[in-house]
Amino acid sequence: MKFGIILQSNKPEHVWNTFRFGITALKASHTVTIFLMNEGAELETISDTKDFDISKKTAEYKELKGNLYACGTCLELRGKKETGVCPVSTMTDLLRMVEESDKVLVFG
Repeated sequence: MKFGIILQSNKPEHVWNTFRFGITALKASHTVTIFLMNEGAELETISDTKDFDISKKTAEYKELKGNLYACGTCLELRGKKETGVCPVSTMTDLLRMVEESDKVLVFG
């Protein structure tokens, strides 16, 4: 199954659970794409906490070949032009993800 996930939050628990679900799905041989938008585009600035190891989960997700994209407009609104964790994307890319996914989930 192909899962498309839209992450709209920068709250550590939301981000952590998004990546935990993505990792679980990848380990079950599903295809997963996470699209970062709104506050989710701030992923690389979200610090790990005692309870939520964001950087570890992000790295594990990427090691398992999960797809990860960030909304370019959302980044620009935050004064950024690129991200160190994933490619910058557009609404056209998000539309393609939705069209090609069997299920679309929204976290945050």
